[in-house]
Amino acid sequence: MAPPARGGRLSPGTALAAAALFPLPDPPMNPAAAVPRRPVDLVVAHPGRRDAPRHERASLRALGLDIAELLGCEYADALPAAARDPRLRVYYVPARTLLDGRALALGIQGPDDLFGGVAPHGFVATKAITHALPHDGCAAPAAWSRELGARLSDCVLPGCTVFALDEARQGGARMLRTSALRVKPVRATAGRGQRKVADAAALDQALAEQDAGEVRRYGLVLEEHLEDISTYSVGVAQVGVHLASYIGTQSLTLDHAGLEVYGGSDLWFVSGPLPALLQLELDAPRRTALEHAMRYDEQAFACYPRLYASRRNYDVARGRDAQGRWRTGVLEQSWRAGGASLAEIAALRAFAQGGGLRRAHAATSEHYGPDPAHPPGTRIVFHAHDAEVGFISKAGGMTQDNGTDDDDT
Repeated sequence: MAPPARGGRLSPGTALAAAALFPLPDPPMNPAAAVPRRPVDLVVAHPGRRDAPRHERASLRALGLDIAELLGCEYADALPAAARDPRLRVYYVPARTLLDGRALALGIQGPDDLFGGVAPHGFVATKAITHALPHDGCAAPAAWSRELGARLSDCVLPGCTVFALDEARQGGARMLRTSALRVKPVRATAGRGQRKVADAAALDQALAEQDAGEVRRYGLVLEEHLEDISTYSVGVAQVGVHLASYIGTQSLTLDHAGLEVYGGSDLWFVSGPLPALLQLELDAPRRTALEHAMRYDEQAFACYPRLYASRRNYDVARGRDAQGRWRTGVLEQSWRAGGASLAEIAALRAFAQGGGLRRAHAATSEHYGPDPAHPPGTRIVFHAHDAEVGFISKAGGMTQDNGTDDDDT
């Protein structure tokens, strides 16, 4: 375990000694309770992915250090034995959305205890919940909400989620009558693993590449393919009393295999919850993206009431369908630390400093190769060869323009 780093209050050992002398009552189980929580003693990047590539571990560590600085506490790369003591309040930065059983075992009681989210079932943490089943008789997990798909139908693209490959073949064949589609493994990230399918032969090939057990457990998404696509990012991040929401755009880049993958986010932030973004002078596509994301956010948490998250991000696509019509729809959600999170925490820190900042401009970027080419003002958190993806450079933070002017977003 790396030694605790950076902070402004108590080390874990000192915090434990103080807690022994001045014991506090147990915190409430209800995360929405009005009783104030004691300050965080330690931020830890945990649980991580055992197979996480080096660049992901570096990004998560940089994020954890920034959160510790925002909260004025210590940071550790791994969970120390002392964290088991209930008198030490630990704030977690997990690599993935946690299941509620794992969260309870760690002492996580609500969104104030982690940067990310906690879901009641594995499939809830994926893009599977974006779409309804092809029809009511299709296979699905027992806890699947059959209501959510209907509630989201006007804010997502045409598509379906399946939990059996034969139903994927049938549903895909119906969709191909009017449009090309995308086959999307629900646990893949950064745009990897997706296949564009334009005919029955391509559909059969794409489905042959899927793991039937993975599909049965987590699902598979079939979604209308769009051309001339732009992807907007809409989200909200909260750490303690610090809350900010944002809207912006994503960019793509080519990895070393020549595939288009996530290349960064350019984001404008305001202090407050998602509706606070309505105060910005948004053009029509951005306003539509915001409204769709807000509806998705509201309905997902309504249909899965055990779900909670301090970081909620929505990717919203706008593009032309097979008939040339413009369509906008939420592609997926993220309730974990993600590609935009370095920008999110940078904005929270900027608002926390005061000074009348009304909005903030922050960005992240990822490039494959030795030329960093990152937005001015951002800091590089990884610039090296990674055994899994090759040479990659990653950066994030506030941009040079601080957002105090009144220009349109």
